[in-house]
Amino acid sequence: MFKFLPSIDRYILRLTVVPMMAVFVLAASLLLLDKMLRLFDFVAVEGGPVAVVFKMLGALIPEYASLAIPLGLLLGILFAFRKLATTSELDVLHAVGMGYGRLLRVPYAITAVLVAVNVALVFYVQPVSRYYYEQLEYELRSGALGASIKVGEFTTLADRMALRIEESEDNGRQLKGIFARVSNDKGQVLSISAREGAFLATTDSPDTIILRLTDGTIVQDTGGDKQTPRVLSFTRHDLPIDLPRIEEFRARGDAEREYILPELLSIGWSDNTTEEKRDASQASFNFRLVEVVMMWLMPLLAVALAVPPKRSSSALGVFVSIVMVVSYHKVNQYAEDVAALGLVDPILGLWGPFVLFAALILWMYRTIAFKPGGQPIGALENAFAKLSKRIAKLFKRKRHRADDFASPVAAEAAE
Repeated sequence: MFKFLPSIDRYILRLTVVPMMAVFVLAASLLLLDKMLRLFDFVAVEGGPVAVVFKMLGALIPEYASLAIPLGLLLGILFAFRKLATTSELDVLHAVGMGYGRLLRVPYAITAVLVAVNVALVFYVQPVSRYYYEQLEYELRSGALGASIKVGEFTTLADRMALRIEESEDNGRQLKGIFARVSNDKGQVLSISAREGAFLATTDSPDTIILRLTDGTIVQDTGGDKQTPRVLSFTRHDLPIDLPRIEEFRARGDAEREYILPELLSIGWSDNTTEEKRDASQASFNFRLVEVVMMWLMPLLAVALAVPPKRSSSALGVFVSIVMVVSYHKVNQYAEDVAALGLVDPILGLWGPFVLFAALILWMYRTIAFKPGGQPIGALENAFAKLSKRIAKLFKRKRHRADDFASPVAAEAAE
């Protein structure tokens, strides 16, 4: 497929893509599984259909992908160069005149593609999907996805009806022991009791469902001077229930993370908006931008942490890389929140940590690439090696003590 590339580039591409995709899938799966358990509990409490869980998870994928993509890019390149280093292939490539600049051509080509994808996600797809998630949550809470009825408790529907169900069978399709109290604009109150019933959808209006009641009684209180209520018996009675209209849900833009790029630019630098709105929009814009720009430094960080010391197979660089990326992301989130409150300038709060982090990455790459025998985390590697030796000695002493204790016991048992 990539035969137009030189063989070394195809080799690096293959080494990079496989672990990168694995990290994508693993990171997204872990984030979605954690959210899935909470959503199942939420949907079960609200009484909604199970299918809405997967719709809500689908709406969260762009948000999680914006973190999984930089992490996958970093670890994919890191594992590729780590393999080259631990198998001494990297030394051979250097010996034939291929430096890190030449070897990073394919990783930077992959980075360019992923940067474009991430720009589309954070500036366009993610705001719309987040609004869709909020809309689904509203529909679930309001009952627009189906009546949320708890057995044995009174439930208020459409602000004019109180409904109580004694039993529910067949996943809520068959209801028994029904009592309803309904009021209208004329001050009349209907008290309805029925042996059983079921909810039915209507084809005429999607905003209305029918509660079909069987074998019951209606007591009508007219609310006037007439003291005697009317009592009616029925074998089947259809009771319409108005659901909340979806159009009543708020318009997109309740939070800055729901604005797409043109909206952020027009609000954040407009004289017609309030200062609080401008600060929040500018903070959101700079947060998204700085997260995307940082991806261009991921290949350099990956190379700096991928190469272990000579005659060592330490994986400390993998751990350090994950800690650095996640910590930087959390610092940016905190800076965005503070800047949105107007406590710090968005440019200073978000681009300040970027400059420091970028300087650290450039120093680490310069150390590994241009200093013979350079190791940017050499001090950490030495400390980690000493700690590992101490732990190994501790376990070895405990094992020897266990063997010394077991030897007399075994000899006595043999006698």
